[in-house]
Amino acid sequence: MPLPLSAVDEDCLMSSTTIDSFAVFLRRVAPELLPPTTVDTSVPELLRHGRTVLAIRYSGGVVIAADLGSAMARHLRQSDIDRILGTDHRCAIGVAGAAGLAGEMIRLFQAEVDHLEKIQGQRISMDGRATRLSSLVRSNGTMMAQGLAVTPLLAGWDDLAHRGRIFSYDGTGGRTEEHSHACVGSGALFASGVLNKGYRAGMDRDESVALAIRALDTAISDDTASSRSGPDLSRGLYPTVACADSHGVTRIPTEEVAVLAKRVVDQITAESDREEGRS
Repeated sequence: MPLPLSAVDEDCLMSSTTIDSFAVFLRRVAPELLPPTTVDTSVPELLRHGRTVLAIRYSGGVVIAADLGSAMARHLRQSDIDRILGTDHRCAIGVAGAAGLAGEMIRLFQAEVDHLEKIQGQRISMDGRATRLSSLVRSNGTMMAQGLAVTPLLAGWDDLAHRGRIFSYDGTGGRTEEHSHACVGSGALFASGVLNKGYRAGMDRDESVALAIRALDTAISDDTASSRSGPDLSRGLYPTVACADSHGVTRIPTEEVAVLAKRVVDQITAESDREEGRS
């Protein structure tokens, strides 16, 4: 619950205009509102969430997508899945890991960006956002030591470079700019194989979204942290997909994702039937 103004030191409130990191400011004013640094890892729900997040550059921008690959997936609604990705006017962040911790990192990152933009009075560049996210990942070291690392992927449109950009992170906060595609999470190994095979320079948005759905389908099918296989067509549950281009960041409507997902599933089924026919 937010603290009443009377409970917050006035000097700390004044310092919010000079501290450019919202996380640092919150740590000084109300540290109990920050994400936890330790948790009870014996709680099984914390370990059940398998999730894969990927991003693909295409000719006009970048696509970022996240699956609902969780052993608790049968309890999720589309609105729950949509919260896997956080977006603003120029970038999207997806976080693989325990759902609660991933959501906390997304919200804290969004608050960091909003806080800094208000102080500086201008939009933060993609490089600036990537640097902020590095700091948040680095501060998560205690959780990582407990086996509860959350791994983000940042994708967005760079107005200065006039292209989509993707940043991946290691557990220490070190970042790498990826120039074609990137994948993190429990199914990353399986999804990366599909991306490496299917990616080509100059793909358009729909081709990139279809490739993302196919990669996530493979990740969910093969990943032992997931209990289901592929987009759930019967329940209308699909990956969350967003794209960033020169017009900004937009969530791709579920209806559009559903059409592409069915097309991908039909292609996979047809390929499987052909393989069985050869054998």
